[in-house]
Amino acid sequence: MPALVHIDREECLQLDRAITREWIETDGRGGYASSTILLCPTRRHHGWLVTPFGPERKRFVWLSRFEESIGGGGKAFPLSMGRYPGLWSPHGHQAIESVELVPYPRFSYRFGATWVRREILMVKGEPTVLVRYSVEGADVPLELDLRPLYAYREADALTTENMALDPRIERLSNGIRSRPYPGLPTLTITASTRSLRFEADPVWYRRIEYTKELERGYDGQEDNFSPGWFRLAIAPGADVVVATTIGEPVADPAALWAREQATRRARMARFDRSLKRALELAAEDFVYRKSDGSRLGVLTGFPWYGERGRETLMALPGLLLSRGEVETCGNALEATLPFLKDGLLPTHFGDGCGDSRYEGADTSLWFARAVRLYELAGGSPERVRDVFTPALARIAHELASTRALGISIDEKGLLHAGTPELAVTWMNAFANGKPVTPRDGCAVEVNALWWYLLAYLEDLHERAGDHAGAREWTKRKRLATRGFLQRFWLEDERSLADTWKAGVADRSNTANAVIAASLEFSPLTRGKRTDVFRRARAELLTPRGLRTLAPTDPRYVGIHHGTHEDREMARHCGSVWPWVSSFYIENYLRAYVPRLWRMEPLSELVLGFSDLLQGYGLNQISELYDGDPPHRPRGAIASALNVAELLRALHLLEEPPQ
Repeated sequence: MPALVHIDREECLQLDRAITREWIETDGRGGYASSTILLCPTRRHHGWLVTPFGPERKRFVWLSRFEESIGGGGKAFPLSMGRYPGLWSPHGHQAIESVELVPYPRFSYRFGATWVRREILMVKGEPTVLVRYSVEGADVPLELDLRPLYAYREADALTTENMALDPRIERLSNGIRSRPYPGLPTLTITASTRSLRFEADPVWYRRIEYTKELERGYDGQEDNFSPGWFRLAIAPGADVVVATTIGEPVADPAALWAREQATRRARMARFDRSLKRALELAAEDFVYRKSDGSRLGVLTGFPWYGERGRETLMALPGLLLSRGEVETCGNALEATLPFLKDGLLPTHFGDGCGDSRYEGADTSLWFARAVRLYELAGGSPERVRDVFTPALARIAHELASTRALGISIDEKGLLHAGTPELAVTWMNAFANGKPVTPRDGCAVEVNALWWYLLAYLEDLHERAGDHAGAREWTKRKRLATRGFLQRFWLEDERSLADTWKAGVADRSNTANAVIAASLEFSPLTRGKRTDVFRRARAELLTPRGLRTLAPTDPRYVGIHHGTHEDREMARHCGSVWPWVSSFYIENYLRAYVPRLWRMEPLSELVLGFSDLLQGYGLNQISELYDGDPPHRPRGAIASALNVAELLRALHLLEEPPQ
């Protein structure tokens, strides 16, 4: 089977670059295994078994990694690699030959004529990671030594040597069980061979160094505990599977591997190397089920993000509708409605991400767009009529009456939200206790979405034959149309203001103008949509999508690096967010008549992301990119919204709206 990502020995030995290339393997319940291609952790979030735990479903790193060596005939060679102050140890990367990541991570090593392979596979739906070791070409039996390193702490934290840890282990017939801390679950390691020996040797590995954390201005050293080491016999041509879990002990790791491997290979039956297929595979990493299996959600990104309301509703159409999972999307949308309060949907939906807070004024407006895309994709008319239409009407009515988050509807029919201390749009970065991009008042994309909701409700009621109900929304829409154009349309710039507050329009050229001008239902004429597109193309467009702010603006920050405060300052003041590319494409398609469309530049913009699958977050699209060339990747290694909207962009190019 061909590999979507294949990294050869020469690339692996370029150490400075290799330790910046990260992979992720997920379990469909919010857990993952992740590291660099050399298996040397560079972030506190890296680990071979990272899963949610506790009532708030915070992620914990249980097993950081194995320290590994292979030996026979009086010789031994390391497979693993770690970083400590001023040194790398051991040097397992020296024997690496290749890395492949599809259908699961596979690492190959060569020692003379002997090949050793390590494969890592997360069990779908279970807090379990399987690691398979195999040997080919050896002329003598070999022994594999594995020393598990435990982190046993929240993924956002670090740990140091401490007396509270319980070093004791319980021996099993094919492994060990231990519980380092009361209140945390038991960890069990079992192997598929009885030819194993465990030697108790409790020891702390001190001052493990995470270079990415240090680069980001955070503490970057911790200690890991090891209870001892395993020695497993492995014959030439044979393999051994090691299972690590915080669930029930895996009695037969080899059988579990065979089952999961068959599932993965079946999933890859229609595999090809296209960007679309790669993004479809990436999309599967973000869709997860609640711990009890009752609700489908979206994990915003890896390795540190959980589920977020706004990003969930923005990403669901791309992640599911673009892959033909129409009613799955409908189910996920319907499952968010119990959280509806005062016309708002929460910033978090509770499972996997902490409590349900309401900090986004636009989250429920993105819900309206998601419903419309579900309907256009062929979603159930009955569900739209009986479930979603009443919910959308409730959202509109309650937003008009609530005072939560500083929300109000003014005399022009526009939606005000936020305060100078409270950022409630997607541009919600904070630095030094204040919003970096203060957008309280009327924000352009929020009011474009508000207008979209009113127009959609008008349309839904008209199609249902409820003309009296439609008139209510028509009246509100007409008032909002006049207000929107008076406050946001900038005749001199032939574009849209970013915000309006107390009679003053912020004339900054931002990506929000494109979002506003791309929506199917819009107060903008075709000519005005065209003007917005042209200005964005001239001032915001990069090979990675649109900058959030034009470089000519005095607030522009072109590189997202430095301290946390520095990065937050750049986050929405120039950084490129790839997901906006789909709105840019939709803006173009709605601005120009079909006979004038030139699709090649749009296709080149999207297809340009193919190469990015080979770096930083492998098989994934990173969270954001620098506004300045060469537009380096930054932030999380994998972004649900970027994958979702690039999939939707491909769909728009294949089937443009008419």
